[in-house]
Amino acid sequence: MGNYQVIADELAAEINAGRLRPGQRLPPQRRFARQHGIASSTASRVYAELVRRGLVTGEVGRGTFVRAGTAAPEPALAEPATARVDLELNVPVLADQGAVLAAGLARMTRPDVLANGLRPIGAAGTEAARRATAALLARAGWAPDPRHVLFAGNGRQAIAAALAAVVPAGERLGVERFTYPVVRSIAARLGIRLVPLDMDEHGVLPQAVTEASPLRAVYLQPAVHNPLGTTLPEHRRAVLARVLREADLCAIEDSVYGFLSTDLPPLAARAPERTILVDSLSKRVAPGLTLGFLVAPPAMVPSVASALRSGGWAATRFPLEVATGWMTEGTVTSLSRAKFLDATERQRIAAAQLAGFTVRADPHGYHCWWELPPPWRADTFVAAAARHGVAVTPAAAFTVDPGHAPGAVRLALGSPGHDVLAEALGTLAALARTSPEDVVTE
Repeated sequence: MGNYQVIADELAAEINAGRLRPGQRLPPQRRFARQHGIASSTASRVYAELVRRGLVTGEVGRGTFVRAGTAAPEPALAEPATARVDLELNVPVLADQGAVLAAGLARMTRPDVLANGLRPIGAAGTEAARRATAALLARAGWAPDPRHVLFAGNGRQAIAAALAAVVPAGERLGVERFTYPVVRSIAARLGIRLVPLDMDEHGVLPQAVTEASPLRAVYLQPAVHNPLGTTLPEHRRAVLARVLREADLCAIEDSVYGFLSTDLPPLAARAPERTILVDSLSKRVAPGLTLGFLVAPPAMVPSVASALRSGGWAATRFPLEVATGWMTEGTVTSLSRAKFLDATERQRIAAAQLAGFTVRADPHGYHCWWELPPPWRADTFVAAAARHGVAVTPAAAFTVDPGHAPGAVRLALGSPGHDVLAEALGTLAALARTSPEDVVTE
């Protein structure tokens, strides 16, 4: 066992015994090294080990603090929250959409239709499914070629297939500094190294892509970014497309929230020969009966299809047939419009309840990014919110380096009813106006 592990074990014992209290700040690493007679590099490894174990968290410019809970954290956004109100996961299912979707399911009970839905299907689906999907994804003058559409079981599987197709194990993938947590998990399982790309108030900086070279690809969320809610403006997309060509890079464009921002065409419209667009029905319809989409450049269609098959990520026929019916009949488009209005109303509620705080959001998005007021830290606030019956997600879940995250949380607005949402946000606002010492007592 290395010396740094021995010291980390000693500190872990102090934390678990309560002698180092939740929220307590550890000494700066140089001072810690002097106190223990070790090298600064060893001190750095001690702190990194404590972060890995979920015992401490680091915040840029503020230091390293004992976490509010000492149990190892669960995988980010892996399961629905157990708190009374879930503001951790976005499950935007409208109250009346079951009746709307039932008509599309009714046709599947016909023996001939059901028999067809039970047959196997390839990653390319059917011609009817490709045409319906191409029409659904079209926006702002852009429409994909149906011949380039492929299908996964859901959006996460679509992302996994795209990454597996273009980034070999051991290679580097550029991602926005704040990114979808599942991408971190997928990359780890595929042996892909993540490289954080700097952002500003609009999204990823094109020069950050150039400066991060060498990369094999980039994963980006240009529309209604999760968690920040930013949307990359058209002129920045044009610059980014040029950077992709100059650097000979492929982009994986996550457009799962793109249906809430239809004014701009996707990055795939600017760099169609270099962009794999991924999307799904999880937000448009429901996560319980969904489908993942990939629009790949012609030259990449065979490799993406091969990744779908070999990874076991391709869609099965029954949900494909159900979704094709919903798309063809206009049901998905109607739900998308209704959810646009629903998300807009939820943002209005959030703006009213969190007035006076620093909150970033798309006015039509299903989530917002809340920069907590000092002296609150993200992990302490998450723990305090849970004790008040509300689940939220700390910034560390979205950072490529979770040990150095800002004091912020993401609020997913799509799951509770409007009245419950307003009450929960009011509870959080009242909590943020108190001091952590008033609520962290264990």
